[in-house]
Amino acid sequence: MTVLEKILVNKKRELKESERRVTLKELEAMEFFFRDCISLSDSISDKQKSSIVAEFKRKSPSKGFINTSASVEEVTAGYSRHGASGISVLTDHAFFGGNIYDLMLARRLVETPILRKDFIIDEYQVIESKAIGADAVLLIAAALDKEQFNNLSRLARSIGLQVLLEMHNEQELDYLNEYVSIAGVNNRDLKTLKVDTEISLGLAAKISDNYVRISESGISSHSIIRELREAGYNGFLIGEKFMSDADPVRAFHDFMNTIN
Repeated sequence: MTVLEKILVNKKRELKESERRVTLKELEAMEFFFRDCISLSDSISDKQKSSIVAEFKRKSPSKGFINTSASVEEVTAGYSRHGASGISVLTDHAFFGGNIYDLMLARRLVETPILRKDFIIDEYQVIESKAIGADAVLLIAAALDKEQFNNLSRLARSIGLQVLLEMHNEQELDYLNEYVSIAGVNNRDLKTLKVDTEISLGLAAKISDNYVRISESGISSHSIIRELREAGYNGFLIGEKFMSDADPVRAFHDFMNTIN
């Protein structure tokens, strides 16, 4: 099996456990379910802000453990303090070392828009995302068929969440619909884990101006950001560059200084 296939098999198992532990009715009664979401797309597009969606994650399938000592509270608050346009929080445990409580902790500390980054395959996870305080959800084209994606994106928008559609090739552009706010291009192939920013460059002109465009993975320098901006990208999701540093907040702050 590919890495993505392994993740999805495990995700289905985790989903059954979550549904047994907390019902949909209980999720819909949680405090954060009633809050108004903050627009991630507006924050990324705001030229007075950084355009960076800074990510908190402890590990990845490609690198293993990246940072086991970083505090989600300190890192996400620091990202927000130093001007992140958005904060991405990994909530997958088995492959990325995260959990929903990381996002809930971040939500209590920041007013910056928060993206829940996970492998969302079911309506339960969309409802859960709103209940734990997310402002936007990541939906991955490679993990969903077209009907699943349409249903999940429609549900997300109906409860106030923005949708970031993650694509990796031209065929997946067909997933873009009226419920998507942010079109993301992942430079990492989820099947092989190979990273190539040429993927973003090749797809940029093919994405309608109706969507905020972001590039994800492999973005490590000012020159790459400049090239991607010139190609039409509004924002950039960056995680490992910051999290692989002993002090992710300092790494983010220093990077912001270089691109400014």
